[in-house]
Amino acid sequence: MRYIVPVALFLVGIIHILPLAGVLGAARLHGQYGIGVAEPNLEILLRHRAVLFGLLGLFLCQAAFRPSHQAIALLAGLASVASFLLLAAMVGGYNAQLARVFAVDVAALALLVLAGGVFLYAQARA
Repeated sequence: MRYIVPVALFLVGIIHILPLAGVLGAARLHGQYGIGVAEPNLEILLRHRAVLFGLLGLFLCQAAFRPSHQAIALLAGLASVASFLLLAAMVGGYNAQLARVFAVDVAALALLVLAGGVFLYAQARA
C-alpha cells in the first residue's frame, strides 16, 4: 500500500509531461490536439501551456520520491485533471484527439483519487 501514492504521482506526472512536446511548434500541437494553429497568438498560448504542463509533470514525478511534497502534488494534479474534465464536459463537441486526452485524464483522475484516499488514510493512522 505504501507504493500507491508514489506510483500514482509518477504516472500522472508522466501524463502531464507528454504534452511538453507541443513546445516544438504548431505541427506538433496539431498532432496532439487535431487543431490547426495558424494564428501566432494561439500558438504562443498553446506552447506556453505545454511548458506549464511539463513543469507540473516534473513536480508530480519528483513528489513521488519526496513524501513532504505529496499532499500539494496530489492537490495540484487533481486541480489540473478535474478542471480539464469539467471544461471539456461543459463545452463538449471536442474532436477525437481531445476525446483521447479526456479518457487519459479520467484514468489520471482515478489514480489521483485512489492515491488521495490512501494518503489521507495513512495520515489519519500516523
